[in-house]
Amino acid sequence: MSLSVRWNAFWKGDRPRPTSARNPASMFCPGRNCVEVAMADRVAVLVDGANYFRHLESSLRQARRSITIIGWDFDGRIRLRPQADDRESPPLGPLLRALVEANPQLVIQILVWSISVLHGPSAVVPALFGSDWQDHPRIQVKFDTRHPFYGSNHQKIVCIDGAIAFVGGMDLTVERWDTSEHVADDPRRIDCDGERYPPVHDIQMVFDGSAAAAMCAMAAERWQLAAGERPGESSGFPASAAVGIGGPWPEDLPPEFQSAVLAIARTEPAYAGRHEIRESSTLALDMIAAAKHSVYIEAQYLTAKRIGAALSKQLKKAGGPDVVIVMTRKSRGLLERLAMSENRDRLMRRLVRADRFGRLRVLYPVVPGATEEVEVLIHSKLIIIDDRAIRIGSSNLNNRSIGLDTECDVALEAADSEACRAIAGIRNRLLAEHLDCRVDEVETAITAGGLAAAVDRLNCKPRGLRSFEASKTGGPFWPILGTRFLDPERIFRLPWPFR
Repeated sequence: MSLSVRWNAFWKGDRPRPTSARNPASMFCPGRNCVEVAMADRVAVLVDGANYFRHLESSLRQARRSITIIGWDFDGRIRLRPQADDRESPPLGPLLRALVEANPQLVIQILVWSISVLHGPSAVVPALFGSDWQDHPRIQVKFDTRHPFYGSNHQKIVCIDGAIAFVGGMDLTVERWDTSEHVADDPRRIDCDGERYPPVHDIQMVFDGSAAAAMCAMAAERWQLAAGERPGESSGFPASAAVGIGGPWPEDLPPEFQSAVLAIARTEPAYAGRHEIRESSTLALDMIAAAKHSVYIEAQYLTAKRIGAALSKQLKKAGGPDVVIVMTRKSRGLLERLAMSENRDRLMRRLVRADRFGRLRVLYPVVPGATEEVEVLIHSKLIIIDDRAIRIGSSNLNNRSIGLDTECDVALEAADSEACRAIAGIRNRLLAEHLDCRVDEVETAITAGGLAAAVDRLNCKPRGLRSFEASKTGGPFWPILGTRFLDPERIFRLPWPFR
């Protein structure tokens, strides 16, 4: 099927929707909090960079027709399996070059935010002037300039053969690889210049089926927009492979969900004639409002007023859900500290005031170091409500992810008791990682007293979760000066003479 035909089918909706898309009880509503609801034959959640990169390499090596990578940043020097020999697992750029040379049908396209060369952690010179591995007619690297001033392409997507999609919080760049042990002085956790970086925690989702086909079509559109083409025009992007079992699913990765309903949600600013899209933030708000027993969040940032209001409303309810938020404590650089840390602390104090029944826990993870505790950077963007739904993607819970940056998130809603157990299992696995205990201990503690009480009961080891001091102390009530410019919710509107 040609790409133009696929595009017409995709945007006109000329394909069957899953039953739950018409289910009034579902929280997924295309046109409101997602663009598409589709079925995935298999879904798995990949926790931390070592796990994600290993399974990604497996799928990349199975690619036959297309690999599309969309990211906030990209660095071809990284190793997907630094514990392996260079010959077995070479750096990412040379690996991609070897794949196209071995397969004459394979096309690789990489789209990176244009300002990442200045703002991201990757090396500037290779990004600007290219590397030897890029010198191939079937490898295309483009910088995405189709975004407003101060906005970014923040999506983290890898699509393979139109049949498999990886979506989450991890770019293919430096300072993303780590194991779930987050050992304080792990010698394998070094950047491409040999410098060590601190522990980092993140999450990615992989899925196939019609949901992967829809994600791959969206990736194709994003590529074409960045190239200045209309959807359906020929740009070297190959037609997608057939969808279904037998695609490049990672070897030795058992799915956690089968025949699952997924919703794809986006954020796009109003720019260059395209309308604003706020599906991701609407989905987050709808999920929080739907929670009955628990809200579990992992986030790098928490400054969005709308998210704070939704959480406050739940905390004020008698019999409302427990709210456990695991976040990064220490921001990097003065601007990030002003825009994110200070306003995060202000929002936390608002949540504490709303917590009339003691159901809120706002925490950051630590691991024991040689002389003192070492903080673990939380880079994941995750929401789990009850055992009903899970959302994983690129959207932070800050203002700019509400309407300025280009984002992509994927959510899964449980359709049966088995899916409910799998969602609860993912939450319990994450808490077991942070609290240095067994998954069954987390499950037992939550069953006995709820999510917040379980954290309190199990949080007793050198590796664990610590409370934010800012949530217990006073501070400014009003937003920090300059927030409107450093963490804006929408694009800047210049005054008339400068438009």
